[in-house]
Amino acid sequence: MRKHLIVTATAIGLVLSACQREAENLVEVTGHLFVFNYRVASATYLLMLKKTGPIPDGSVIIAEFENPQGGAPLVLNQKVYPIDDKIALQSQNLHCVRKDRPYTVNVRLVDKDGKVLQELKTQFRSDLDQTVLPSKPLVVGAFYDKNPEVFKPDGSVDFSNTDKCPA
Repeated sequence: MRKHLIVTATAIGLVLSACQREAENLVEVTGHLFVFNYRVASATYLLMLKKTGPIPDGSVIIAEFENPQGGAPLVLNQKVYPIDDKIALQSQNLHCVRKDRPYTVNVRLVDKDGKVLQELKTQFRSDLDQTVLPSKPLVVGAFYDKNPEVFKPDGSVDFSNTDKCPA
């Protein structure tokens, strides 16, 4: 009888412990890449997240992108809306992205009171060097007119990249 009681209590304990959820992840990374836009001569980080649990109203995602140029990280604060199932985080324009170098991004999901709900860390790696981009946009204006600073009146073109990047 005593043995039966111990086995039953153990089985109930195992079943109940299986019902408890570990710390729930509210978002997960579904993709990350560098976006090189030749037309406007820009490069940005793009991080995609998928909502995997209920996020409290008023929550904010704080992403700290490593600055390829050096110095302080590039910080993005973005409100999360209840209707959002997918969340896209895009950094400001970057300079000095290097091919095959890892760049770290730290992400915090914070509720309206400032309590950290979840932290994520991921790395970006580009298969292109930013030197492939021109320093100046190829087009300007609403009609995508050729940029006269790139396409000279004499017929020559200047696609050079003049970014001053650390070695």
